[in-house]
Amino acid sequence: MFQIRIHGRGGQGVVSAAEMLSVAAFLEGKHAQAVPSFGSERMGAPVVAFCRIDDKEIRLREPVLEPDALIVQDPTLFHAIDVFAGLSPQGYVLINTSKSAEELGIADAVKDLPEGHVRNVPATELAMKYVKRPLPNAALLGALAAITGAIQMDSVVEAINTKFPGKVGEANITAAKAAFESANAN
Repeated sequence: MFQIRIHGRGGQGVVSAAEMLSVAAFLEGKHAQAVPSFGSERMGAPVVAFCRIDDKEIRLREPVLEPDALIVQDPTLFHAIDVFAGLSPQGYVLINTSKSAEELGIADAVKDLPEGHVRNVPATELAMKYVKRPLPNAALLGALAAITGAIQMDSVVEAINTKFPGKVGEANITAAKAAFESANAN
């Protein structure tokens, strides 16, 4: 089972990201589960959502405590909560930023992860360029496909199009493809 935990803030599309990720996996014939977790449900409050992907039925229903991948939509959360709690020693970390781990103050937390498992992608910048709104979720799914291979980019495109048909979907797909390319270039 491949488990993903998505950290962000209210209004960034954290829950939608988990949903689209599960749809992408389902489109590939896999079993998938998206689980939102809400605390304070207001704009800007920390939000976390989870996604599980497996080749067989998923019976777990609890939060992901030992993720194989982390998506961090808002890097200010590194200093607010323990984002890295439970991360697999072989885990992946995808961060919405153009800053380095040193600049973010997380170099010690990621130093033992395998080479290529920590990627920074300026997803909000890509979203602003293509979607015209600071919503990094779809772009980060494209980058996740690039670094983990847990899902394919074609499935991400179809999942985004299902969630956001029309021009909004097209813009998000363009942002996701740009993030995919950015993550592959790192």
